[in-house]
Amino acid sequence: MATYEDREAFIPYRKSDIIELCIEDGKLSEGDSQKFREFCEILSSYYHFEFHGLLEKLKDNFAPFDPDADTKPRVDPTAEELKNKEHNLVETLGQVLEKANYTKLSEEALAKAMDEESLITLNMDIDFDDFETWVCYHRGDGQESVQVKKGLIRALKEKPFSMKEEIQIDVFNRVVLLLKFKEEDYFEKTKKGRKKLKEANFTPGKTYVYLYKNIPKADLEVLFPNVEISMNMKDRLLLIGPAVAGAIPVLLKVLPSLLLIVGVIFLVAFGAEDTAKWFGMDQEKAKHVMPILVASLSAMAVLGGFGFKQYVKYKNKRIAFLKDVTDTLFFKNLDSNSGVFNMLIDAAEEEENKEVILAYYHLLTSGDLTEEALDDKIESWLEEKFNTEIDFNVEKALGKMQKLKGIVERDGQEVEVNLLTKNEKGVCHILSIDDSKTVIDYVWDNIFDYN
Repeated sequence: MATYEDREAFIPYRKSDIIELCIEDGKLSEGDSQKFREFCEILSSYYHFEFHGLLEKLKDNFAPFDPDADTKPRVDPTAEELKNKEHNLVETLGQVLEKANYTKLSEEALAKAMDEESLITLNMDIDFDDFETWVCYHRGDGQESVQVKKGLIRALKEKPFSMKEEIQIDVFNRVVLLLKFKEEDYFEKTKKGRKKLKEANFTPGKTYVYLYKNIPKADLEVLFPNVEISMNMKDRLLLIGPAVAGAIPVLLKVLPSLLLIVGVIFLVAFGAEDTAKWFGMDQEKAKHVMPILVASLSAMAVLGGFGFKQYVKYKNKRIAFLKDVTDTLFFKNLDSNSGVFNMLIDAAEEEENKEVILAYYHLLTSGDLTEEALDDKIESWLEEKFNTEIDFNVEKALGKMQKLKGIVERDGQEVEVNLLTKNEKGVCHILSIDDSKTVIDYVWDNIFDYN
């Protein structure tokens, strides 16, 4: 059984497509094909019910922390109950995400992403102390085409001339982020914390859940609502450099006028006669203060106008940065908070169905196989049929199948059997299609046993 570090367990095709492909494979008779469809139908219904229970558990534990809640609690939970609900929420969400073949992002991986060069030319800083809890999961490694600006010199050299070029960037196809902010008293302790409360897009003590698509691996920071942005060194130099270069000639022009202003100040303070002597000015000319003031103020207005122009450039640049962040969050957001749970439950349900269906079909049509042989067979089959390379999670699929047991008739007697069994050599054996239908039908019929 091969293990691939560069492959994912996610099967990027719908359950219905997998079922049809199995039937089109031609290894099942017409009658068995219909029985296989029926088996898959009951199996899907059973897992749908199972995952519905997980969805209800997620919603119940999320309710006290939901920032979008439009219902009121019957009884306010105690501090201990809140702590337990928070723990259960994170734990259950992790289980669902693993079933949906998501991978947890470590703090080291996030730190690496923050150090990498980003498409958004910003310095981005996240204060993780603001969070009581945070977890991030991702699924699907892909690439996305984006247009970026070229350097002017490079653009002039290339033909045809264009200031933009298309590049490929690495992305996570799906990203799930859960954040639990600390309570309000934590933020009230410091000036910086109070500023965050004033400007924040979050409510202290609440939990936020986000689901995004096609997020560049180097831009994960923008997903955090408390990210603090500032211009990087390159952009600061691009603004400050021209400002300094432009200010020098202006200063040279206004320097004589600045000296006149100093002279005027001395004139008012010490009198025309003394001032004229100190600055070598004609006493009669020194008395004409108004023209000097007008000329000096005009020069200062030019310098002030230049400074204001540079400030406006900085503000426009910052607005452009914020728009980049807003576009990322708006156009790539799939859902938020409680709505995320429905999408994740559906994804997890699909994945587990596909895994069990694939494992069942290949054992049914190929006969008894070891776990390793089954894993290799399914991976090769998917590569042949879909031209898709995955790292099939055979252990999870077999584990689900071993839990399914029911009553079948053997020699006129009813006996309990497992859908899948393993012998001492690790060889997996599956029931016949008829017995498999009987077992899964028994499981479905006995979900509720109130009588």
